[in-house]
Amino acid sequence: MIVLTKSSGLRQHRNHNARALIIKGEHDIISEMERIGVFSEGIEIMAKKAIFRVILLEQISLRQAVIIKQEMLSKGGEAAVNAGVASLTCDSTDILLMGTESQLRKVSQGLMRQPFGLPQIAEEILEVLDAHEPSGGKVLRLGTHTLALGTKTYIMGILNVTPDSFSDGGTHMTLDAAVEHAWRLVEEGADIIDIGGESTRPGSAPTPLADEIRRVVPVIEALGQDFPVPISVDTYKSEVAEEALAAGAHMINDISALAIDPRLGEVVSEAKAPIVLMHMKGQPRDMQKNPEYKSVVSEVAEFLRASIARAEEYGIRRENVLIDPGIGFGKTCAHNLELLRRLEEFRSLGCPILLGTSRKSFIGTTLGGLPVEDRAEGTAATVALGIASGADIVRVHDVKYMVRVARMTDAIVRGGSICEE
Repeated sequence: MIVLTKSSGLRQHRNHNARALIIKGEHDIISEMERIGVFSEGIEIMAKKAIFRVILLEQISLRQAVIIKQEMLSKGGEAAVNAGVASLTCDSTDILLMGTESQLRKVSQGLMRQPFGLPQIAEEILEVLDAHEPSGGKVLRLGTHTLALGTKTYIMGILNVTPDSFSDGGTHMTLDAAVEHAWRLVEEGADIIDIGGESTRPGSAPTPLADEIRRVVPVIEALGQDFPVPISVDTYKSEVAEEALAAGAHMINDISALAIDPRLGEVVSEAKAPIVLMHMKGQPRDMQKNPEYKSVVSEVAEFLRASIARAEEYGIRRENVLIDPGIGFGKTCAHNLELLRRLEEFRSLGCPILLGTSRKSFIGTTLGGLPVEDRAEGTAATVALGIASGADIVRVHDVKYMVRVARMTDAIVRGGSICEE
């Protein structure tokens, strides 16, 4: 590039192509250092120094906050606290820890040696850092089926055998129609089938137990042991789950996160089956009546963290727990959009994320009042951005199209040699 200056006239200017790299994880910086030709020992030393994290701690006591801030500053990081900490005029504060992963791990080591409950806080910080490590090698086992997490996004196809679901109620009510649709979803690329026998749309009333069992179990039995993908059952009732798992289902998808029927935890634990724990404010019949949050992300995360602990108390192994932020379940349109915008924060809980946005009303609202049948493009946007933010499984109606969206997004987000010249 030729540059004319007042002092030197014409001269040759060398362009070094400077730019800020977008480093989302350790694998990104390792790839760049390998490309440059850095010694392997140097890569190992520097990789965690290149990953900058901001970790939120809530409701930290004043004396805890003072020590944490001192530890962060001594390691070269920063800690943002309430102004009252400096003047010792507040009882507690939230804290934003800001530093490299290396600094945060060193701070955690320092806190382990401190009193006032600080070792527990140190463990929580380390859990968050570990949760954001690459998920390569982690698997989800559903009977004889194995899903390798981190390698691709898995598509959960929705099979509603209900007369009143918001999108496809009554379409697959007969056994033959339900079985035919399940096989069609597999042909279109579904990796999991999620069978639901009760509508949980806003305002819906509970389905009688016998009716739900009569709708769900025969479909599982008809699909049989040779069905090529795992079967999930969308229920919060222990009796339905028990019958479904005995009939050959592999996973339970509980919209209540074990809150409505506590015995469900015992059933799932005994079957050694995976379970999806979803956040819901209220119950389907009243969940959309002016839902309010002080901080929707914080409250949903806190709920899910407690639900994970409750599942473990029942004996459900941590590797069998998935989480779902519950888009559309007790949230306004604005709440749903914020949850999607900040979905990656839920990776801090250390469990695979299932995302269910398909055809939901907030999409119609956002796009000017579109009816259910016109929400495919809006759904596609939420699926793509959800995958980019860490979703492991997406639950969808339009499997054929969302498989393409997921594969294209995976190619961008996860990389790999998948292009054919």
